[in-house]
Amino acid sequence: MAKQPLPQSDRPVEQAAGHWVLARAGKRVLRPGGLKLTKRLLDRARLAGADVVEFAPGLGRTAAIIIDSDITSYTGIERDSAAADRVTSIVSDRPFKATVLHRDAQDTGLNPESADVVIGEAMLTMQGEKAKQAIVAEAFRVLRPGGRYAIHELALTPDNIDRGSADSLRKTLARVIRVNARPLTVAEWRDLLTGAGFTVEWVGTAPMALLSPGRNLRDEGPLGVLRILRNVLRDRDLRRRVLTMRKTFNEYRDNLAGVALVARVPELSGSEQQAGSDSQSSPEQ
Repeated sequence: MAKQPLPQSDRPVEQAAGHWVLARAGKRVLRPGGLKLTKRLLDRARLAGADVVEFAPGLGRTAAIIIDSDITSYTGIERDSAAADRVTSIVSDRPFKATVLHRDAQDTGLNPESADVVIGEAMLTMQGEKAKQAIVAEAFRVLRPGGRYAIHELALTPDNIDRGSADSLRKTLARVIRVNARPLTVAEWRDLLTGAGFTVEWVGTAPMALLSPGRNLRDEGPLGVLRILRNVLRDRDLRRRVLTMRKTFNEYRDNLAGVALVARVPELSGSEQQAGSDSQSSPEQ
């Protein structure tokens, strides 16, 4: 299988989004709370036997876990064409239907009530308020009654953080990672989901230690850490970007965390279930 190019690999290091810069450095786990929080999230989402949709699978690290979870089908929604190609190469040749669609999470084109689980990691954080609401509404639309929406995002802490401090931190993050990052507090992430009609079932948190040595050893393994160190030492521009991000994350470590939530679409009443029993469908391609 030919090696797939990384997203934004054609951009100078100084202009590329921070998460793709880290991918260029060799990092494969790009989630704020790390691989352990991702696995806790997937466990709570109850994937076995489910039709699963993943918004913005990126490098496909989580997709690789999902497709080994005894699911019924997998549909990735990825707007970056290079990322879509990478994930396609990961999920292809499965005994069940597995596909990646080059579309936007705000408008997937999937049939309503066609999925049991929707998963999205480290993507809502990068959206403004209206885009966040649109993506969450789309997840609600494609989920069946009782379906689960599982997200893993960056959170501001504590919940009562001063508004001015929160705005200053958001501006700093946007400048450093070259993405208009808009993390919310844990309470605000809850409100975003409940405001769209979901019932929040579970919340988990973890330190935001994306570039700490211990987290990287756990997430990437010894060989992965060596790969990252080699790439960073060889490229001065890459090293400068990575060290700048690490300095910022360390400076604000008391006000940043990884947060994961699983929210459920309310079940239909008995009469509503009967009326909708003939309209079940699989995700449209």
